Amino acid sequence: MKNKPANFKAAVVQAAPVLFNRSASIDKACELVKEAGKNGAALVLFPEAFIPAYPRGLTFGTVIGNRTDAGRELWQIYWENSIAIPGPDTNRLGKAAKAAGIFLAIGVIEKDAVSRGTLYCTLLYFGPDGKLLGKHRKLKPTAAERIIWGEGDGTTLTTLDTPLGVIGGLICWENYMPLARYAMYQKGVQIYLAPTADQRQTWQSTLQHIACEGRCFVLGCNQFVTKKMYPPNLPGVEDLKIQPEILSRGGSVIISPLGEILSGPLFNREGILYADIDLSEVSRGKMDFDVVGHYARPDVFEIRVKDQPETIKVPRRKK
Repeated sequence: MKNKPANFKAAVVQAAPVLFNRSASIDKACELVKEAGKNGAALVLFPEAFIPAYPRGLTFGTVIGNRTDAGRELWQIYWENSIAIPGPDTNRLGKAAKAAGIFLAIGVIEKDAVSRGTLYCTLLYFGPDGKLLGKHRKLKPTAAERIIWGEGDGTTLTTLDTPLGVIGGLICWENYMPLARYAMYQKGVQIYLAPTADQRQTWQSTLQHIACEGRCFVLGCNQFVTKKMYPPNLPGVEDLKIQPEILSRGGSVIISPLGEILSGPLFNREGILYADIDLSEVSRGKMDFDVVGHYARPDVFEIRVKDQPETIKVPRRKK
């Protein structure tokens, strides 16, 4: 990790997991963390649902009013390869972050430890000491995602005050929720993380808008996935017959507080993007627009976020 908090290198990892294989996906994530750390990154972001998969193109045997046995079997495989938090899997990810000396944010599918029947699309935060610092559960799964994932709430609208700056973010189409974005802005987010499964050009416009609106660095991160990456014997894999060969072309990108693209967007292959982050660009950008400061109108508008936790303070490590 860099000594100067206002000058460090950030990385976003555009890759696919070993689909529906938790252990192998963690192995791949750890290798990519190691690579990014060797290349000088102090903060590394992975895509939404990296472990064990974003199950693009699969129906889980569901139509309105009916579910199939094959769909339930696929669900069971997805459940078994998802992550308990905390547990041995998060310990492995934490060890990788510690070995690389980086802050790590990674999208996972989380098992509900109590009900053992609900999954959440979750973003995990690890410190360079390997500790699990916090998590964020996606507030609103989109469209058919609602079949396989539960809804998060305000208790995991997490922000971290770190030696690198204030880090926080939202997952995929949560970023289209203006009040959710504002919940991040009012915590003073300087490095805004936006792991996603959206590969469209309009998503690039969304990320640039967030950077300009929040006057923050935005790290957008997506997977690159093809049909051939799916296990051939996976229940319901025949759903993919109508899908294109490239299921997700990526589009990972790093954007400045004035909406300028610093790295990317990366399409149609795996790779790691890097960009130098200078937090003074955040304050310079707010000279003429500060959405929660001089450009706010508290005499007109008021927002209350239910149960949002206090920002987690992460002290600088002693040498």
